[in-house]
Amino acid sequence: MTKIPLIISTDPGIDDIAAMTISLFAEKLDVKMIVPTWGNVALKYTLQNTLNLEKFLNTKVPIVVGANQPLVRPAISAASVHGKTGIAGYEFEKADTSLIEKGLAATKMHEVIQKSTQKVTLMGIGPLTDFALLFKQYPKDLEKIQEVVIMGANIGHGNHSPFAEYNIAGDPEAASVVFDSGLPIKVAPLEIGDKAHVTQDQMAKIKSQGQVGEMLYAMFSHIKEPDGDPRIKIYDPTAVGILLKPEMYTFKKARVDIELAGKFTAGASAMDFISDKSNAEIAVDVDTQEFADWFVDSVKKADQGRK
Repeated sequence: MTKIPLIISTDPGIDDIAAMTISLFAEKLDVKMIVPTWGNVALKYTLQNTLNLEKFLNTKVPIVVGANQPLVRPAISAASVHGKTGIAGYEFEKADTSLIEKGLAATKMHEVIQKSTQKVTLMGIGPLTDFALLFKQYPKDLEKIQEVVIMGANIGHGNHSPFAEYNIAGDPEAASVVFDSGLPIKVAPLEIGDKAHVTQDQMAKIKSQGQVGEMLYAMFSHIKEPDGDPRIKIYDPTAVGILLKPEMYTFKKARVDIELAGKFTAGASAMDFISDKSNAEIAVDVDTQEFADWFVDSVKKADQGRK
């Protein structure tokens, strides 16, 4: 089986930890590099969280330090949801910095893309700052990128503001660069994460999946949704699901433009599903039961692969 070469941009964050864990042990994926960026919490935390996760999982994927702030705007934070360090609920053993490759994220991603014998897939599960810098600094790399898979954006109302989803609102200018890149883009929007939840019974199954399951159970149990919803919503892993099991989703083509100037709508994702100039495929529905079964099974495989 030919594996998909993958670069992950991430801001862990609890659901990012789950998405990376699944990706690192997925048979169909060959994770070439992880680029922690600012996002849910500050870069110093997202970087250490990524290092700590790899130590816990016994993996050795290179890590490159990403952006510490958006392209233009002040950074925002989701520490109220994920905890001060981004991963409330579980205490990892602190890792050293040996997996960090020195250099700018855009340049190191460029090197991976140019060396690859296959087109590389990019997965963005945080603000898209580093992908935007890559596209601007190395525009010829676009020819060697298979697609971009994003967890972010929103069809209706947002979770950062009434009209904006957090990952896009964090760096709207970067998101605009990515959506205007001309690359094939698949999007797992906020609404899919809202629907792709797991029940308490399913969480119990996750907890029973060895140390990986216990780790994820502990963290997801500490998520505090701003709207008070008691369901365990699974956001960033929906992007991994698009890569590994796209048949779980229903997709529709849309033209996505990012609002940059609105007083009340900055960061909003304007999705036009009737445009003849589509630039993305949007997951508009997901089989909730199939997703939950896949998620539990993926955690089991990760725990088995870690040993």
